[in-house]
Amino acid sequence: MTAVSPRTLGRSGIEVSALGMGCWPIAGITRIEPGFGGGTFGWGNIDDNESIRALHAARAAGITFFETADVYGGGHSELLLGRAFAERRQDVVLCTKFGFVFDPYTRQMLGRNANPEYVRRACEGSLQRMQTDYIDLYLLHVGEYDTSCLDDICDVLEKLVTAGKIRAYGWCTWPNSLEGVKIMAQREHCAAVEYRLNVLEDAPAMMEVCEEHDLASINLAPLAMGLLTGKITQTSQFPQGDVRHGWNLNAGSEAELLKKAELLREILTSDGRSVVQGALGWLLARNQRTIPIPGFKTVAQVEENAAVLELGPLKQQQMAEIEKLLQRDSAQSRAV
Repeated sequence: MTAVSPRTLGRSGIEVSALGMGCWPIAGITRIEPGFGGGTFGWGNIDDNESIRALHAARAAGITFFETADVYGGGHSELLLGRAFAERRQDVVLCTKFGFVFDPYTRQMLGRNANPEYVRRACEGSLQRMQTDYIDLYLLHVGEYDTSCLDDICDVLEKLVTAGKIRAYGWCTWPNSLEGVKIMAQREHCAAVEYRLNVLEDAPAMMEVCEEHDLASINLAPLAMGLLTGKITQTSQFPQGDVRHGWNLNAGSEAELLKKAELLREILTSDGRSVVQGALGWLLARNQRTIPIPGFKTVAQVEENAAVLELGPLKQQQMAEIEKLLQRDSAQSRAV
């Protein structure tokens, strides 16, 4: 029994662990078509055997919610989830995302597409790669999308629910498309929104939308892409192929976030936690709808993340001290 009660994916009734695992880092490299800027994005070298061990370790630690996207590594992350959990499908809740066209052989992202026929094909592809008959939560992955197209997207998603291919759906949005989420939330089986939320980057307006429409709050970048691990400094550098390659940690937005992370270190670790566990504890205290999905590549990282289920959310005093240091309105980030 963990110290943190399970969450429910909005109005779907699907129960999940309060902490999920984000499976982008275990996907390896994804290449971007030159017309979309070129280059690569990923999290460096991977070891598939270690990835499988890490997935199993997460489940053993009480994690039931695993989040990925079809485009990650040209489907590689989904393939690993299939390998890890095909024989114990009933023990996990799988979330994947759609909306980007890709070549699974070259791992190249070719563009974006969310028209109804493509959504059906994308869903079938994800089902095959994950060796499952159904997807628990299926998210639109395109951060900014023409809201006039949402009705058509929701129509096909509702049909996929009726067909038993998916159980619920939602939107992974960046920057936060409040109006778009509100439109999608009107539909019966919309259950969640995934968006960037961490102790350095609060999003009270989106949290209000989750409350208003009874949506789960799935939190991407809960560790600010590594800035809340306590391991990155101003001199840190990231190799080619790492999504963070080219970060300037001496000036600009990442540098400012790093300064704030250092400012919070003492509070986040004040009860014996690591910085990671303190940052995740903030999210668990932020609202009872939050489900952080930290990334991982090793068993050790999974174990550090999962320990927050025993440590529990930060205390109200810690939450208040954080808001004071960051000079934010404490009412927006109170413990709930």
